[in-house]
Amino acid sequence: MSDNKTHVYLMPGMAANVSIFDEIKLPENQFSVHKLEWFVPEKGMSLMDYAQKMCEEINEPNPVLLGVSFGGMLVQEMAKIIPVKKVIVVSSVKSRHELPKRMIFAKYTKVHKLLPTSLVNNVELLAKYAFGETVTKRLHLYEKYLSIRDKSYIDWCIDQIVNWQQEVPPPNVVHIQGERDAVFPMVNIKKCTVVKNGTHTMIIHRARWFNEHLPTIILE
Repeated sequence: MSDNKTHVYLMPGMAANVSIFDEIKLPENQFSVHKLEWFVPEKGMSLMDYAQKMCEEINEPNPVLLGVSFGGMLVQEMAKIIPVKKVIVVSSVKSRHELPKRMIFAKYTKVHKLLPTSLVNNVELLAKYAFGETVTKRLHLYEKYLSIRDKSYIDWCIDQIVNWQQEVPPPNVVHIQGERDAVFPMVNIKKCTVVKNGTHTMIIHRARWFNEHLPTIILE
């Protein structure tokens, strides 16, 4: 029986699949890890509607939700629907006030609707959207991580990010942010645990840091 274990649900970032968590290893005697997958939203679906649907994948009471990037925004919405022990957001934001200026600009000008999202099968372009990095090396790895290539899904994600309305984070939120995050720069972030030299993809490239620190962060 795993009744004494803490159940942790992991939500990847935009367009990414659960393989971004392959190197995240939590002690099996303390934690039971579950991985959530993106699905293509129905037409006109709000972020709250999406969160409600995703909550149907949660089978244990009072879990810990960990979300990366846009997944971090989603798990905060989920925490408004179901009781949770803790929300951990990685490489993300906790309110609309932490969004970078270019995203606020996009909200009011709708310039994000002009992005060439029809080119989502171009992995380099998708990596630029999802990870904020120009990817030239290890392209095969990014093809592995970024498997969700549906144009309507990408359009929906970008629209939900720039139009996010959250004013105040839900209680029990822990924020982990990379010092060198290019998508959600540190200059806009309040109250977070800073990972030195961490980038937007640190859940992949700095897995050792997370394996060392996550157990304590989850349980404290």
